Amino acid sequence: MAQSTIISNTANLQKYLQLPQKGKVIAEYVWIDGSNGIRSKSKPSQTLFKKVESLKDLPEWNFDGSSTLQAPGDNSDVYLRPVAYYPDPFRQGDNVLVMCETYMSDGKPNAYNYRHDAAIIFEKHAEHDFWFGLEQEYTLLDEFGWPYGWPKNGFPAPQGPYYCGVGTGKVFCRDIVEAHYKACMYADINISGTNAEVMPAQWEYQVGPCPDISLGDQLWMSRFLLHRVAEEFGAKVTFAPKPIPGDWNGAGLHTNVSTKETRADGGMKAIEAAMEKLATRQKEHMSVYGEDNQLRMTGKHETASYDKFTWGVANRGSSVRIPRSVAADNKGYFEDRRPASNADPYQITAIIAETMYGKADGADIAKFNEKAEEVEQEMIVPVAKP
Repeated sequence: MAQSTIISNTANLQKYLQLPQKGKVIAEYVWIDGSNGIRSKSKPSQTLFKKVESLKDLPEWNFDGSSTLQAPGDNSDVYLRPVAYYPDPFRQGDNVLVMCETYMSDGKPNAYNYRHDAAIIFEKHAEHDFWFGLEQEYTLLDEFGWPYGWPKNGFPAPQGPYYCGVGTGKVFCRDIVEAHYKACMYADINISGTNAEVMPAQWEYQVGPCPDISLGDQLWMSRFLLHRVAEEFGAKVTFAPKPIPGDWNGAGLHTNVSTKETRADGGMKAIEAAMEKLATRQKEHMSVYGEDNQLRMTGKHETASYDKFTWGVANRGSSVRIPRSVAADNKGYFEDRRPASNADPYQITAIIAETMYGKADGADIAKFNEKAEEVEQEMIVPVAKP
């Protein structure tokens, strides 16, 4: 079990979680902040008096955007609009977790609301019936920021025995992984597997297949669940693509993609056509495929070059891998191996759809980051509140 000096008495908490709520329902509103992190809040004014049966039962709310790097102090109100909700595995009962988009007071999406443009793109390309599956890699750290199970003043044995490993000294913090797995299942997240990764203390779980925008909703909520579970065990989660320099594997967010055309008989032709289009927009894709991704994509440790697009059958050293079974069946899906573990799933999936089938009016994922850069220039450094 993960151990930490951080005190979290979950045993004592249980008696309070079991107290009756007398017909009230708690909704925990979750959103993405200006640093690609996750925030959430719930309070008595947001307590509902009936079971949530649709998004209409969840009112719009707001928060202080100047404290989340999403708005300047002189115009700090940012609004939360629910877009999906899930059973709450922590409070259980009829309580829910609510995934939200963020909007400004003028009704325009917040600069970090990448879901807004992604939804436009998927609505335009609904006829292609996109399915996505994402493989989320992450690393568990102790309270000092060092990978769990690693010697305090050194490194473990070289990579080799850790991938899908079993046994003491090969894997660390399986308790957190198992708890997260069950939490996702309870929350109706379409988690489809988990495994220990190549670097010790690094793990992976998969979400999908999910259609179009719902994949981003579920992946973000699964990240929220992972942070919350790790919090109770006193561990830190990092999605950094290269958490440890040197001869250690980085962490990615491999993205499996299929459409109605690629899944049909003879779908390899549609996959090959997609490869030709992806090759023309390497720079645009890399601009939204995660921060510090160049540290990971060196051409080593099962990665391709950061600057060059390649694809191949069963080749984990290429930008995009075509599974051998797909080539044999002449239809199926492809795996984009370029996204970093900290990338935004809304941006990843939307730019793939955009590249394969064209841009939607009023939406351009590759240029959307410019809005966020403008907000960063306007930001007033928040002053600590008493």
